[in-house]
Amino acid sequence: HQRSSAPRGKTGRSIDPTITPFMASVRRPSPLVLGHVQPTGKELPGLRVTVDKVSHHRDANFPPETPHAFVYFLTISNLSQETVKLLGRKWIIRSPDGEIEIFEGDGIVGETPTLPPGEQFSYNSYHLAGGPRTAEGSFHGTTSTGERIFTRIPVFAMTPPPDPS
Repeated sequence: HQRSSAPRGKTGRSIDPTITPFMASVRRPSPLVLGHVQPTGKELPGLRVTVDKVSHHRDANFPPETPHAFVYFLTISNLSQETVKLLGRKWIIRSPDGEIEIFEGDGIVGETPTLPPGEQFSYNSYHLAGGPRTAEGSFHGTTSTGERIFTRIPVFAMTPPPDPS
């Protein structure tokens, strides 16, 4: 499990990037390709996402169309005065040729964390890709009063290392 370094922090589930047969067997969900997607609710000041680390993994067992696994580590920090419950996420993945893939879903690594003021939730997950991509998105949820909120996931690069051949 990924451990949060902040006091009273929440811990999210993590994946083990050394389990490459498992990662290779996972099929990506069919993307819903849309133009411009607007988050719902209001952006909550003080609720912020930090990209802690992005790692690249490659394995001969990965599908040939997606030979790169990018493992990313994120921390969601609640520096607001509101208690929030995170209910889902939206990812926008862009390739250099202009293709856009949008993935939306309930929960965050299968959880719906509640973050009182001052707490954080850290986790890692991964994305399989055929080449370089950028990723960004948002997490959405509600405050303890039921107000719909979101916070943005900052843009980060998923760039494979140069081919050794």
